Amino acid sequence: MLRNESGALTLPATQESVSGAVPLEEVLRELVDRRSEFRALRYVPKDFVARLKQAGLYRAAAPARFGGEPQPPAEFLTRIERISEVDGSTGWVASFGSALIYLAALPIETQEKIYADGPDVAFAGALFPPQRGAETERGYRLSGRWKFASGCMGADLLGVGMPGDEASGGKPRTAVLRPEQVEIVQDWDVVGMQGTGSFDLVVDGVEVPREWTFVRGGEPTVDEPLYRYPTIAYAAQVLAVVGAGVARAALDHAREVGGGYKGVTGAPKLADRAYYRTEVAQAEAALRSARAYFYESTGQAWDTVLIGDPVTDEQNAELRLASAHLAKTASDVVAQLVEVSGTAPITTTHPLQRLLGDALVPKQHAFLGPAIYDAAGAVLMGLPATTPGFR
Repeated sequence: MLRNESGALTLPATQESVSGAVPLEEVLRELVDRRSEFRALRYVPKDFVARLKQAGLYRAAAPARFGGEPQPPAEFLTRIERISEVDGSTGWVASFGSALIYLAALPIETQEKIYADGPDVAFAGALFPPQRGAETERGYRLSGRWKFASGCMGADLLGVGMPGDEASGGKPRTAVLRPEQVEIVQDWDVVGMQGTGSFDLVVDGVEVPREWTFVRGGEPTVDEPLYRYPTIAYAAQVLAVVGAGVARAALDHAREVGGGYKGVTGAPKLADRAYYRTEVAQAEAALRSARAYFYESTGQAWDTVLIGDPVTDEQNAELRLASAHLAKTASDVVAQLVEVSGTAPITTTHPLQRLLGDALVPKQHAFLGPAIYDAAGAVLMGLPATTPGFR
């Protein structure tokens, strides 16, 4: 991996496009021009999801046997981080290119149908609150409303959550539906990640065949290295790294404006104030340190997968801990930069205001919240995890 001058990870030119269709940097130049549009819409539209597909984001977790080009986790995470530096909402939506690892738990025959037209499949899920369907001869008849279906407006397939049962070992299930079987209620009104389109999904009496449901975090039916990497940990990682990209954008902004901004009071420009220089330096060190731990634990777990061994409970705990720590550090970094930047960030159009809201969202996610520290600490001390679904 390479770093640019601001410390962000970049990809070598030969890796900029997984599929070779469109370089990621070309898509990012378009994103600079359209990110305000996405915030106004409150979602990333299907035509830009298609551009992300051209850059390989939606085949990076599709099985090789179905034409996918599965990437090592660190490579995919780096790409999501880079997108998030430009726009957190688009990074969040693109991160669900990794969600195809969930679908690897579906029967092979079902996956053959999913990838019949190619590996570039966008899957979006609204898993909560889990709602039990009535069992039928073929599967389950579902009715209900589920929240937070990020990326649903550009998705090819949608999933809704069901509670665990005896057959699933208590782990929750997901039912996979076609977009025409679902009503999308556009009720996303938030201060951060405004363009993710994390709308509600409403299903009314749809029968889902049993073979179109899977156990979330269940055993994959595809035997390829990526599907032996911890599923739930990876789902947490792709969200945490969005926060890292947002924090990098905030630091780049702070360094850029520090040399030129003067307050209306006539006080020295920001870069001439010791407290500002100190805070920027501390924030830089904090973010890079959290990222180093994050990518270190990622690499160690992936190396274990590649030699054919199962990822240990301790390695899984490190992945979950590093993800929660990165999300919290990223949010703290942006908040600290706002605090020392004078009155300018109080305006609703200031870049740091948008970044502050965006950085808050990953930290608040259930996969990355304060309970993860307790669960990880328990495992590292040889005790059972204290939260359900930790692995």
